[in-house]
Amino acid sequence: MNDIASWIWVLIPLAAIGIAPFKMWMRVKEKQIEAQSNLAAEKSAQYAQHMERVESRLRVLEQIVTDRGVETATQIEALRDHKRIGEGEKTQ
Repeated sequence: MNDIASWIWVLIPLAAIGIAPFKMWMRVKEKQIEAQSNLAAEKSAQYAQHMERVESRLRVLEQIVTDRGVETATQIEALRDHKRIGEGEKTQ
């Protein structure tokens, strides 16, 4: 019994000393997890923004496909003419 009591007095300070590196390691791991979650949130926001642009373009294409009217063709030609006029102004 005396041997166990003497070892306890040795192990208690060693355990206290060993806790400090463990705490530092835990802080490093928390920072790593926080950085990873911030990166994931940023990537998610970029993906959502990209998908919003794709959906917007898809809506325009659906409108063009389903409209079947002369109005859509007229609008497309007007855009082409507008682009040609803009290019002509830049070259002069």
